[in-house]
Amino acid sequence: MNEPLRVGITGGIGSGKSAVTERLINLGVNVVDADIVAREVVQAGSPALEKIAEHYGDNILQEDGTLDRAALREIVFSKPEEREWLEALTHPLIGESIALQLADATSPYAVLSSPLLLEGSQREFVEHIVVVDVPESVQIARTTARDRNSEELVRSIMAAQMARDDRLAAADSVIDNSGALVDLAPQVESLHGKLLTLANTR
Repeated sequence: MNEPLRVGITGGIGSGKSAVTERLINLGVNVVDADIVAREVVQAGSPALEKIAEHYGDNILQEDGTLDRAALREIVFSKPEEREWLEALTHPLIGESIALQLADATSPYAVLSSPLLLEGSQREFVEHIVVVDVPESVQIARTTARDRNSEELVRSIMAAQMARDDRLAAADSVIDNSGALVDLAPQVESLHGKLLTLANTR
């Protein structure tokens, strides 16, 4: 059996990557979510979380010993050097887990969903790049409503991600998710057919 085609799905914060990947999972596609992997490598009791607590102090932990992700996010997106420190610790661990999960995939193509697919080394894991695209105004509106973050914080997160035009320029396929959810389903089904064809003909 051939190895699955490795597909990366990305998009800026609030673009709706999860809405796309949920539909692909329902179609039987194996999906590796980099955000979930990132949470797993810093779960309670992990060596990485111990190093984070040593670096920032125990007030970065919640009462149950888990990471206070909101507090950490405030720190790393206001201080670039702290984001660099955190990424140097966690990115190798995240990459190792992603590689193992993609290797275990059994569907004709496997998806890596990652908000930072194009910004770093995760790009090397995939052969075809799908960008879920929305205007920046939609990113801000959706994210402030969903996460109750300030517009200032959302803009700082967006600034740490690749610019929209650059992301679109890197895409092999684009899904426009600026409309209603009902508009998304036919686009995902069309993408699924395209990726199955690519997987079966390479």
